[in-house]
Amino acid sequence: MTEQKNYPLPAAANSPAASAAEVLLADFQTYLERRQLAESTIHSYMYGVSQFLTLYQSISFNNLKLYKCYLLEHYKPQTVNLRIRAMNCLLESLRLTELRMSMVHVQQKSFLENVISQADYEYLKRCLLRDGNQLYYFIIRIMATTGMRVSEVVQLRAEDVRRGYVDLYSKGNKFRRVYIPIRVRKDCMTWLAREKRRTGFVFLNRYGDPVTPAGIRGQLRKFEARYGLDAAVLHPHSFRHLFARNFIEICGDLSMLSDILGHENIETTRIYLHRSPSEQKQLVNQIVNW
Repeated sequence: MTEQKNYPLPAAANSPAASAAEVLLADFQTYLERRQLAESTIHSYMYGVSQFLTLYQSISFNNLKLYKCYLLEHYKPQTVNLRIRAMNCLLESLRLTELRMSMVHVQQKSFLENVISQADYEYLKRCLLRDGNQLYYFIIRIMATTGMRVSEVVQLRAEDVRRGYVDLYSKGNKFRRVYIPIRVRKDCMTWLAREKRRTGFVFLNRYGDPVTPAGIRGQLRKFEARYGLDAAVLHPHSFRHLFARNFIEICGDLSMLSDILGHENIETTRIYLHRSPSEQKQLVNQIVNW
């Protein structure tokens, strides 16, 4: 029976000083890199497996079941599923697929919450221009006009802006082409020309290195207090949501929006067709007069 099997961690034959867990983690990282997973995914999977190895000394059905219970007690369902995906990937690398863990059911909301309004987006842009913060003005504007994820926008290059589009690989290694609107493209090229930059990454920090997603999130938190904006709506994904909401309202092509956003399933995109509770309340108050 699978439940009775116990798989000890591999021995550190070539490196006596290294623990079995360290050897397993090193081998797992090599496996992930060979699969060409995104850096953020590799980091997340490595964290999840490291957590398991600090709690349990061997891989077994019972230990995996205990780990799942531990996750359910300490984390939200989305995080639980992320850790389970990490462990299932490890089991796949070890050819122990018979021990695969089942995901937990996550009740999907039928509407979006905490999306920045068009008015607050315009206000934020004006504040950034007034303060001479061209860097974050264009970071925010490009996210809101292309739907790019924060992990994608930090990889944007001057060559992409000049060309007018960028080719990206989304989740599941799905290829998509994202076009940069002509007005945004022209304004960004003017800014880059003033900066005397024709090649390389568009968004650089003060040290000349590409900005990071964590750096962008940190700056947005500072803008909350500085400009009096709601912290709940000032996060990188909020601008991607804003793009999607505007696009579907103007164009109405759900299939095209799904391709632009790089969704694996069009059902994921369908959420942009629904109104939030506050929008529903406002519409009811406007429409119902009987």
